[in-house]
Amino acid sequence: MSEAEEALDTLAQVNLDDGHKPFDESNPSASFNNVVVTIGATVPTGFELTAADEVREKLGSESRISKDRGKIYFEIPVDNLSKVHRLRSVDNLFVVVQEFIDYQFKETKEDALKDFEDLATKLPWTDSLKVWKLNTSLKKRKTRRKKANLQSNANKEKLNDGGRGEGPDQENVNQELSDPAQNTLNLNYAEDQETEDTQETTPGDEDEQSDSKDEFSPNTETENEAGDYKKSGTEAPMLKFRVTCNRAGEKHSFTSNEAARDFGGAVQDYFQWKADMTNFDVEVLLNIHNNEVVVGIALTEESLHRRNITHFGPTTLRSTLAYGMLRLCDPQPADIIVDPMCGTGAIPIEGATEWLSCYHIAGDNNPQAVKRAANNIYSLLKKNQSKESSVPWGIPIDTIQWDICNIPLRTGSVDAIVTDMPFGKRIGSKKKNWDLYPACLMEMSRICRPGTGRAVLLTQDRKCLAKALSKMGHVWRKGHKVWVNVGGLHAAVYLLRRTAEKYVEKRSYW
Repeated sequence: MSEAEEALDTLAQVNLDDGHKPFDESNPSASFNNVVVTIGATVPTGFELTAADEVREKLGSESRISKDRGKIYFEIPVDNLSKVHRLRSVDNLFVVVQEFIDYQFKETKEDALKDFEDLATKLPWTDSLKVWKLNTSLKKRKTRRKKANLQSNANKEKLNDGGRGEGPDQENVNQELSDPAQNTLNLNYAEDQETEDTQETTPGDEDEQSDSKDEFSPNTETENEAGDYKKSGTEAPMLKFRVTCNRAGEKHSFTSNEAARDFGGAVQDYFQWKADMTNFDVEVLLNIHNNEVVVGIALTEESLHRRNITHFGPTTLRSTLAYGMLRLCDPQPADIIVDPMCGTGAIPIEGATEWLSCYHIAGDNNPQAVKRAANNIYSLLKKNQSKESSVPWGIPIDTIQWDICNIPLRTGSVDAIVTDMPFGKRIGSKKKNWDLYPACLMEMSRICRPGTGRAVLLTQDRKCLAKALSKMGHVWRKGHKVWVNVGGLHAAVYLLRRTAEKYVEKRSYW
């Protein structure tokens, strides 16, 4: 058992001895008694409204968009915590300890940092730390079910093969889909991101009397000089933590590192936790944007945007950004949605996962990209063998290698085109884009259904796209535009609508 597991186990026992309700594994949030907490989420910049719409649609909660781009905040009952991790538009999640809309910073650096030290001892940590514990227990339960399902699937495969293991046909498939020459990076699905089991704990009871001891309180009778918690002769190792400061604004007299250092030192003194920048149990967030200060506790260990991709390319698109682009085109049941420059397949894979009533086609002219997309689809299919997956074994998606200027699809057969256009930096060049963009748009107008078809295009080469569109007003009508940040590049997502004019093929008779 790891130190973190022992610490959580002992904290849970302290909670039980103090009269709190026992932890119910079948309903771990029951002891919160409908407590409502504020959840913060980082989202792709420019798609804050899209994320807010998803939260309203799936959780029934209204969101507040932060002045700091790329963040939204919403309130949920604690028993909806597991649903929050299923949101498709969010990168990272954290529970808000306290938020200051108009924080008054002292003029000198020393005074401002001293305020941060004092702030650490005045914050209402209790509910947020209980949510963190509940979140840890939910991840543990999910990991345990995942391991059980994997073991069950392995046993079924052995029975099907008569105990002989994989046959030669299966070996050929695996070798074909797992080319060692590819630049691959295997990452776990974000919802199954836990790398080791953690001990389940009791979240605590909000209705206990104020004089009841709390497992996170720094000033209890059971605390010794080293800050370790003792109960009935049991010594619990200290939890490990780190403070991460994200700061934006020009009027601050301190740096992000200085704020994290002094605030973290006060947190360490207050809780008697051990600071560890890499192998930590609790990550405390200090988000500062001009005069807005938000203190939170992270609920995700790595960004949720990595949920579908196991084989990465040079310009792999984030799954959360792919979801925002797909949602922008408003997929309807039975729509045929095409990504003609799919790369590793992030957009069609995200679409096939979320919009099962549509058919998704991933195409690219690069055979290596098509192979990566096929590998990612295969990995998703293997993951969907898990019983707790909401996606069936078969998903409506296919891959093909083609020429973007000569797509082998019927005229007017596609309802929506969603793609990441070459920026002309890592792939292609700005010079080539001047010929590529007009040719791509013309071929897209051919396969797209007149009157109802639409296209969602992401590009950083906005000048080239604007020039190409200026000559195609008869087939494409510009609609909504979203400014986004892609790897530090200022890019834009364009929503185009296909006009009712039918495509007229121009033949050369010479």
